Amino acid sequence: MPAPSRTSRLSRLWMSEFAATITPVSFRNCDIPGGNMRSKQDIADWLDEHQARFTAMSDEIWDKPELQFLEFKASKLQADFLAAEGFRIEWDIGGMSTAFVAEWGAGKPVIAFAGEYDALPGLSQRDQVSPEPLLAGGAGHGCGHNLLGTGCLAAAVAFKEWLQSTGRAGTARYYGCPAEEGGSGKVFMGRAGAFDDLDATFNWHPSYINAAMKGSMLSVNRYYFRFHGKTAHAAADPHSGRSALDALELMNIGVNYLREHVTDDVRLHYSILSGGLAPNVVPDYAESYYYVRANEARTLEDVSQRVIRIAHGAAMMTDTQVEVVYKSGSTRVLSNETLADLQYDIMRELGGIDFNAEEQAYASAINEHFGDANLRTLVNVYGVDAEAAQQGLIGAVLPSRDKGLVAPGSTDMGDMSWYAPCSMLQTATWASQAAAHSWGVVATGRMSIGHKGMMYAAKVMALSAAELLLSPQILAKAQAEFQAALEGSPYVCPIPDEVSAPRHEHPLR
Repeated sequence: MPAPSRTSRLSRLWMSEFAATITPVSFRNCDIPGGNMRSKQDIADWLDEHQARFTAMSDEIWDKPELQFLEFKASKLQADFLAAEGFRIEWDIGGMSTAFVAEWGAGKPVIAFAGEYDALPGLSQRDQVSPEPLLAGGAGHGCGHNLLGTGCLAAAVAFKEWLQSTGRAGTARYYGCPAEEGGSGKVFMGRAGAFDDLDATFNWHPSYINAAMKGSMLSVNRYYFRFHGKTAHAAADPHSGRSALDALELMNIGVNYLREHVTDDVRLHYSILSGGLAPNVVPDYAESYYYVRANEARTLEDVSQRVIRIAHGAAMMTDTQVEVVYKSGSTRVLSNETLADLQYDIMRELGGIDFNAEEQAYASAINEHFGDANLRTLVNVYGVDAEAAQQGLIGAVLPSRDKGLVAPGSTDMGDMSWYAPCSMLQTATWASQAAAHSWGVVATGRMSIGHKGMMYAAKVMALSAAELLLSPQILAKAQAEFQAALEGSPYVCPIPDEVSAPRHEHPLR
């Protein structure tokens, strides 16, 4: 990363609308008496000095990928690190053994950094430019959560160091959040009251661009559909059998016809978990796993109920029974423009990420396996120059151009964003054409490309947190925007009270 100039550009770059109510403060020129970390520039310098500690943590989590609710090594590694830094640790948040809260300081404001560390199944990959698993069928960090969680942790520790050095009141809080990948860990944590006293929340996500998010993501419900039938010899006695697999297939056909009669934002996905073991035995059990996504809660509930009715119809047609099991869900993201604008200005102040020729070549080699899959999105949605979009890596800072847009994915950060003003940042950590949830993302997660993006995100988040204390009018504006967004549409937890998170005893505590 190029060294920042000593002349602040923040005041002349500050967005005119934002400047109408807020007086910007350059982090390069804001000295505060007391302590070793006297200025916001010192926060960035401190993170540079301690980078090796955080990249080592990220690499260790990459080396030992763990699936949702089973993040024993990652959660223990992070909690122990934070305890050694003076944070108070509380485990078992929301009934999950790998969920914890680490807190330092006292009083308001309470600034949260929301980390994650779960991996994805089947995405084991070596850190190289061609697909090759480390362990066939093994897990891998195809969404970069080794970087995400460690980057948030680094920001929390840097912010804590700044609070301690300046003697300011305030609380730095890190959330170790399990099971983002379909398990809705943060929803269970929020339901347990873990987010009730927050003043602001920061999170980031590995990506192929550097930008602050102003858009949203889809709400989601997740269900298991378990069909029960009756076995029989498929050739000699077929009339005595009742095929659970037939019911499952008919349900899938019905849902596929449903796609024509839903709004454009709706997404429906399924996988078959069980469908019988032998063709000559009528299967008495079949199971599918469904995601139902939509932007608005009302639409999500309507489509979910239609899918459930299709399942019951399929069971009726095949004289079988169906068991509908709600697994988890999450709510659309409630973005905060005030915090996004703040982070964008801090990113411009820092400058972009300086990827060297070797890193660009490495990413370009990965891109060869993916073609130009992201080219249209980069140019038309994010405003990347067409020539730059074809580079291996995009290090420049981009303005937020996703206001009003709804990304087709889902995240339980959406639920956390309904408790306090929240900003979700993206930084470049993977090749420009690599698909999310692919080996290409894993391949840059344990090397300098991922490390640079992670530490850049940590700087932006820590500097943003400090700015909220130095300029309380920014926090007040963010909170006013948040309260206005809640009017008429208060948060409703998507997971029923009777549904609990899976419980696994933590073997390392």
